[in-house]
Amino acid sequence: MSQDTELSHFLKDVHWLMDILQNIDVGLVVLDQNYEISLWNQFMQNHSGKAPEIVLNQTLFSVFPELSEDWFRRKAEPAFILKSATFTTWEQRPYLFHFPHYRPITGTARFMYQNTTIIPLMNTNGQVSHICLIVYDVTDSAMNKLAQIEANNRLEGLSRIDHLTQLYNRGYWEQCLEKEFKRFDRYQIPASLIMFDIDHFKSVNDTYGHIAGDDVIRMVSATLRSQLRDTDLAGRYGGEEFGVVLTNTDTAGAVELTERLRKQIENQMVVFGEQEIKITVSLGICELNETIDSYQQWLESADKALYYCKEHGRNQSYSLPQTP
Repeated sequence: MSQDTELSHFLKDVHWLMDILQNIDVGLVVLDQNYEISLWNQFMQNHSGKAPEIVLNQTLFSVFPELSEDWFRRKAEPAFILKSATFTTWEQRPYLFHFPHYRPITGTARFMYQNTTIIPLMNTNGQVSHICLIVYDVTDSAMNKLAQIEANNRLEGLSRIDHLTQLYNRGYWEQCLEKEFKRFDRYQIPASLIMFDIDHFKSVNDTYGHIAGDDVIRMVSATLRSQLRDTDLAGRYGGEEFGVVLTNTDTAGAVELTERLRKQIENQMVVFGEQEIKITVSLGICELNETIDSYQQWLESADKALYYCKEHGRNQSYSLPQTP
């Protein structure tokens, strides 16, 4: 084979290789040791809107000032020094470049999500003179995973919520109660527990029916929610009984809340058909202290305060005296 023929074949191979590099559906950027751009393929041009003649021989950081130079240099250093490839995923860093995306299915994404690989390119002396940055568009898979995570979180949230009252259900609320007890045991941060229920609720069900009873429970829970701080933890303990953990709150603060809640409920009514149903509640309070050995004992103490209200006329709140 003549030298001219060999040269022709070589140039043809180079042409094909460059054609592949230009049209492959990933971003390819070759950088020298000064991070100046030596190769810029069609993917990068299309998504950045920057033509090769604008970016070639410019530093990557001058072309993309939003890219953290310190971070990228630390990421690229193993490729130059250790001659090993490095990687980033969208979970670690959603995107390296602020590229828009054009997929209707992922329209909620602000920018293209990207995985990247940095590969060392060695010269004939075995030294790394350049690195190749490969950019993958993973927007679809990232958005699908984020949607799945959001759905799972939503389902987890729903599993914690009592459908009728929109408060925490008993199981999750008791977990919160136990966590608050442990927090007090460790940090001595004040906390108070309120247990309360609807007075004579059985007669409401017997007189007006269970649908009316559900409306009464909804009214009470809605009133309770309107009185809570973001840090308070309220749950439906069972039937018409409710529990509230007041974080960073002593007895005086708890009594202030219970009396405000009690009066607001007393002054409301539930309209069921042509019937007007008025109800009251009784509330027991127990401030957490060092004599309480467990969250179960804390719960029992608040229940004792609630039973005291029941035995002394209902429609009131009561706090157990602190044991010295």
